[in-house]
Amino acid sequence: MQTTDTVLMIRPVRFTYNAQTGVSNAFQDASQAGKEEQSQQAALIEFDGYVKAMKANGVNVIEVFDTPEPHTPDSIFPNNWVSFHEDGTIILYPMEAVNRRWERRRGILDIVGSEFEIKNEIDLTHYEQDNKFLEGTGSMTLDRPNKICYACISSRTNPVVLDDFAKKTGYSLVTFTSTDLKDFAVYHTNVMMCLGEKYSVICLDSIKNTAERAEVVRILQKTGKEIIEITLPQMHKFAGNMLEVRNNQNKSILAMSEQAFKALTPAQVAQIEKYSTIVAPPLYTIETNGGGSARCMLAEVFLPKKN
Repeated sequence: MQTTDTVLMIRPVRFTYNAQTGVSNAFQDASQAGKEEQSQQAALIEFDGYVKAMKANGVNVIEVFDTPEPHTPDSIFPNNWVSFHEDGTIILYPMEAVNRRWERRRGILDIVGSEFEIKNEIDLTHYEQDNKFLEGTGSMTLDRPNKICYACISSRTNPVVLDDFAKKTGYSLVTFTSTDLKDFAVYHTNVMMCLGEKYSVICLDSIKNTAERAEVVRILQKTGKEIIEITLPQMHKFAGNMLEVRNNQNKSILAMSEQAFKALTPAQVAQIEKYSTIVAPPLYTIETNGGGSARCMLAEVFLPKKN
């Protein structure tokens, strides 16, 4: 299935601006550096509000508390280090920032494994030794039923690791280059592209190469997705950083931030609402410091449930 009714979310304990990720993430605001206590307090309010909103809409949230040590300022974004798949496989990913590698905690997997079956583990983290990275479903936007992986190449999304992922999982690859308003490489595919069951919210303007753009459009159309196109300024408001999930009544929910929702036009909202109910909590502190938004905070759990 393309969507799940269960997500993993990590409650932050020392959330703040991360200088290590700021090197390749143009969506972070460096002026927030040095405001750890203030950022943590505000982020905690946003996180708790997001969890409450998801649960109120019937989505199952596995909430795990982060630990103070080691200091992991971006632990709130778990989808970058792990992904959970329908066949019982979990995949661990190589991370660019050293302090993000510390987010990989076996205890978190044990908590998920207490409710779901983990049958197989693919560990790609050894690529860190070669400075080659692939940051989970940040780097990759997955079409799960059709086994297609969309990925914009960046310092965090290495073609060699992508190829290994494809060989080990049976996914075919659609790769391209995506750049922002300042012609800076978009660090993660999930910032410029959301893929739902029946639609894709995507910033095609960020794909400057016309052949690459045409191929993305062709495959989206071939797989029956309605394309909901967003602009570069909308992408900078995190309007591409959305995730479709299902609730306990099998209804479609599209999670995005309040900032992303406010950036959309009424016509775009109407396109989305043909398919999904929008949940859009305020995440401004998390977006400003972390350079990620609503989708980045959700690690989808597709594992088989234990009897």
